[in-house]
Amino acid sequence: MRVTANSETCAVSSLCVYRVPGVFDQDEDGLVRILDERPAAELHEEIRRAARGCPTKSIRIHEDEDAPAAPAAPAAPA
Repeated sequence: MRVTANSETCAVSSLCVYRVPGVFDQDEDGLVRILDERPAAELHEEIRRAARGCPTKSIRIHEDEDAPAAPAAPAAPA
């Protein structure tokens, strides 16, 4: 999982910061800031809840970022 956030659409509700303070923070204007883009697996469900609870949907979760790469196709015989 990788977490990103759009501070331009942030409504400064602070819900994400209260839910997962080790991952989310606020800048001097109160806008969302990501502290840990690749949080530990035990935080993933709380992060998903924070993203669902964001009133402006400014938090994005990229689930496929940890997926292993697909094996390369074997080379065709020459």
